Amino acid sequence: MSGAEKEVALLELPEPSPPGPGQILVAVEAAGVGPWDELLNGGSWDVGLRPPAALGVEGAGKVLAVGAGVSRFAVGDRVLAHEAPLSGGSGFWAERVLINADHAAACPPALDAVHAAALPVNGLTAWQSLEKLDLSPGQRLLITNGGGATGALALQLAAARGIEVTATASAAAAERLLGLGAREVVDYRDPSWSATVRGDFDAALIIAAGTADAALPLVRDGGQLCSLTSDAPPEERGITSWDLYVEPNAAQLVQMAEQVAAGTLEQAPEPLPLSEGPAAFARVVSGRAGGKKIVLTQA
Repeated sequence: MSGAEKEVALLELPEPSPPGPGQILVAVEAAGVGPWDELLNGGSWDVGLRPPAALGVEGAGKVLAVGAGVSRFAVGDRVLAHEAPLSGGSGFWAERVLINADHAAACPPALDAVHAAALPVNGLTAWQSLEKLDLSPGQRLLITNGGGATGALALQLAAARGIEVTATASAAAAERLLGLGAREVVDYRDPSWSATVRGDFDAALIIAAGTADAALPLVRDGGQLCSLTSDAPPEERGITSWDLYVEPNAAQLVQMAEQVAAGTLEQAPEPLPLSEGPAAFARVVSGRAGGKKIVLTQA
């Protein structure tokens, strides 16, 4: 599957090359879809796609072949991964993908392919943002778009660390987010939402584009603001403000995969057949996924 000028279509693709040193060839069982795939498709995020090529920088499957020097995995092992740049010039929205073994995490036996494929990018983004913020138990965090796939994972990870989380989300998502550990949920559709919450947050995690400017005044002097939407505002009042971009990390992915398998980290993926990839892509990039994580499956 490939795109030109944001057109995504089903294609017959050539087989990936055999794995080279440090690489594994994976039979894809499921692959995640995210708004970042539009960046791949339009060339804004250069991950080494070599058309004709498949989109997708995350997924899960079984190892078909291993390259020289790979000792962590053997043929038949189940893995999940976020891969960028793409080793073989093509992504996970395909039957097979070539990736770096160092970026792959072993998939726990209890974790199905759909939930495994839904985790890498959203999970690693949430984990790495919280690691960078390095908040302590009892500190307060504001998350915008807490109802989305990344926001819900960040909320759970933060709450598990004893961080007090306020999240913006739709009214329909409030009950679910409170159940996941949010202290307060604010309706983002209320144009005056930022005036309805108590400020003095130790940090803000921006996951909804266009909310950084409203969130910044709610952060205490000397606090932090981390934007996942590339719109971190200029620093003021001693507030550290930056944009964060996800990186592959197998060790972090292993920890989260084990939590999902154990039921202590919840996800809400929506599986669709790979043949519906173009429609799924259109839903995600136009914001019509309804807060669900769409996963393409081979079945």
